[in-house]
Amino acid sequence: MEGFESLECEHHGLALRGLVARPEGSHSGAAILIFPGATGSSDSFYAAMRELAASGRLVVAPDMYGKDADISTNAAAGNYFAALMAAPELLRERVLTWFETVRALPGVDPERIAAIGYCFGGKCVLELARSGAPVRSVTSFHGLLGTHAPAIPGKIPARIAVWTGGEDPYAPRADVDALCAELDAAGADYQLTLFAKAAHAFTDPDHDGIAPGIVYDRTAHRIAWEGTIALLNETIGD
Repeated sequence: MEGFESLECEHHGLALRGLVARPEGSHSGAAILIFPGATGSSDSFYAAMRELAASGRLVVAPDMYGKDADISTNAAAGNYFAALMAAPELLRERVLTWFETVRALPGVDPERIAAIGYCFGGKCVLELARSGAPVRSVTSFHGLLGTHAPAIPGKIPARIAVWTGGEDPYAPRADVDALCAELDAAGADYQLTLFAKAAHAFTDPDHDGIAPGIVYDRTAHRIAWEGTIALLNETIGD
């Protein structure tokens, strides 16, 4: 991918290859992990990476499936997604592997790392927060909200932002309520914004209408993105 570098790591013998967007100009030391949805990255995802890198942060898009995984079609990517969803402990461990890989990179301040995720990636960053990892903030855009292992009270250092849609079939109201109850019980510092008329993938114009319940919403996208920029500035610096 032009303009990006590759970054490799290994988890349980599986070679993973993510993408890196280098900061323009001087690097502040801050880093952001940005997890794509289940079917992989798209033009709008790459644009978000470039925008974040332009602000002086190192931006890494982790690979959750393996560097040789065939995700050329949505159906093919769905097989890898389903396998990880069926192995939630492995999923959380893989997210942590990427977090530790980025923390160890030269020039990265290990105390100034944030994570952002879309859809499946939203689940990934919530699992990172639930793990108790020292991530400064996590942002979930229309993410999957359930978990196999709820957060332990007093063990979430991250500030959490959840942006979800009231008409998202993949994050029904019961899951929203359960997440709030979980984070309240854990004493987490979080905000959850529900766009009542937004559906799934409301920040993603590239997948607008590809399936029922998946609809791009420009206004919700802009509000959620600007809120995310504000959170990043507060937690890892601008």
